[in-house]
Amino acid sequence: MSEPTREPYGSEDAARAAIIDAARRMNALGINSGRAGNVSMRWHRGGADGLLVTPSALAYEAMTVDDLVWLPVEAPAGEDAGAEQPLRCDGTRQPSSEWRLHRDLYASRGDAGAIVHAHAPFSTTLACLPRIHVEGIPAFHYMIAVAGGDDIRCAPYAMFGTAALSAAARTALEGRRACLLAQHGLVALSGTLEAALELAVEVELLARIYWQALQVGEPARLDAAAMASVHARFARYRPDPTG
Repeated sequence: MSEPTREPYGSEDAARAAIIDAARRMNALGINSGRAGNVSMRWHRGGADGLLVTPSALAYEAMTVDDLVWLPVEAPAGEDAGAEQPLRCDGTRQPSSEWRLHRDLYASRGDAGAIVHAHAPFSTTLACLPRIHVEGIPAFHYMIAVAGGDDIRCAPYAMFGTAALSAAARTALEGRRACLLAQHGLVALSGTLEAALELAVEVELLARIYWQALQVGEPARLDAAAMASVHARFARYRPDPTG
């Protein structure tokens, strides 16, 4: 995977403000509600690879730049795999309950510059269905390719905030930029914060269209050759289809 494109933020406070703006926008865009979901950005401090993430249980409207939490991407020695809080972090508040999901994805995905996790209504509805657990959202529409493959996978259910959820998401995201989480929501990652949010919105739109199509009948699916042509065209004129 390539290295993420860094956002043009001149300071950490500017990056923090952008994360808060993205979190508020995901609610305004209808892909999340209330205090659910979380947003992060890869952010180095000195020689340490790290991330900035939204805090736990705080309304986005009330959030300020001082409320965000910084974590190192590398897990500190001695941190228990089942720990509910990271052994090392910098902030006055507790990080999002999904801090481990964000940290583990950055550790395994060098192309991830930002991550959006939302409890999007149509994505979550589909993620409650056994057929979606097995096959994900299939290639019923060419824009499925925006997530990086010929389908949008659904990671099996695991308790929020756990190492099991992180592992399930990592597997579902192999060769992909987005996935559903069973009985939970969606995760989207990209090189930039704007692109990650755009991708989350696109996945939720695809989930809504697929749900609507299922109310009428069984949607036709594009075959592997058709999807290969889509990927090839995306690569020519839209190297990062979410950028």
